[in-house]
Amino acid sequence: MTERVTVTIVGGSGYVGGELLRLLVSHPHVTVRQVTSRSQAGKFVHGAHPNLRTVTDLRFTSLDEVERADVLFLAQAHGEAATRIDHWADLAGRIVDTSADFRLRSPEAYETWYGAPHPAPAWLDKFVYGLPERGRDAIRQSRYVSGVGCNATVAILALAPLADAGLLERVVADVKVGSSESGAVPTAASHHPERSGTVRSFMPTGHRHQAEILQELGDLDVAFSVTGVELVRGALITAHCTLTESVAERDLWSLYRKAYANEPFVRLVSAKSGIHRYPDPKLLAGTNWCDVGFAVDERSGGRRLVVIAAIDNLMKGAAGSAVQSMNLMCRFDETAGLTFPGLHPI
Repeated sequence: MTERVTVTIVGGSGYVGGELLRLLVSHPHVTVRQVTSRSQAGKFVHGAHPNLRTVTDLRFTSLDEVERADVLFLAQAHGEAATRIDHWADLAGRIVDTSADFRLRSPEAYETWYGAPHPAPAWLDKFVYGLPERGRDAIRQSRYVSGVGCNATVAILALAPLADAGLLERVVADVKVGSSESGAVPTAASHHPERSGTVRSFMPTGHRHQAEILQELGDLDVAFSVTGVELVRGALITAHCTLTESVAERDLWSLYRKAYANEPFVRLVSAKSGIHRYPDPKLLAGTNWCDVGFAVDERSGGRRLVVIAAIDNLMKGAAGSAVQSMNLMCRFDETAGLTFPGLHPI
């Protein structure tokens, strides 16, 4: 497909909606038709997203004013897309939902991890998990693509080469995350005096994104926790991996290079000196990159490996992967609109 497509963003006043809009207003093959907001209807979008001042003169519209478009991005709170999915499907030939509503293929898994029956279980099989590195061909063929969990994304990309090679015996992983993961609506936990300066373990066990890791990588022995730290954007995983067999460091690098050689948005970080030897989310703000690196515990005889990976949670962990998926669905260059290299220093 080479012609321009029309796009509508439903739920455009939040952080993910704002990132979608930032990417799509300058996308070479997209015309943004509408952006909706319950609270901001009628107001200029740059009121909620001041970085877009003079970039676009779009105004927010209400949900009742949504017209037909080629692609519909649903950037609503978790649980909202599923309750009106038939309605949205009538308004667009392709849908990318950034919420958790259609990430899991099994209704039973959804109920287990989200604590309630799925509102539209018949739709789960119609959606493809929207992480191109794990399902590029399926995304190309699909009309409906789910969002990805940001913590799941950084974990999956960190561990996938090892899991695919059958090398993971056990993983103990912690993801450090920034405050934007809490969304744009303030809560007691995200209130600045309570959030600033903390290193807060808020999900030592049972994080819902673990369900995506198991779905995409198989039934692994994974202990997974999430910790809030003093960042706005970013997710960094430190995964302590016990391997099923001893593997030399050069063979591990060969494994990762082979897995990601043709991936446009995965970089292997292997510097031997300097302060940027390992992935750092600060360097990825605003980008669609995932940086992956690791360190072998030499005392383990090649059986223990620490994998480190970083992303911008709002980009590769949400809006960036969503636009990358749209590019695949519409047969555009997969990198279109996503080539911003980041800033340094920041």
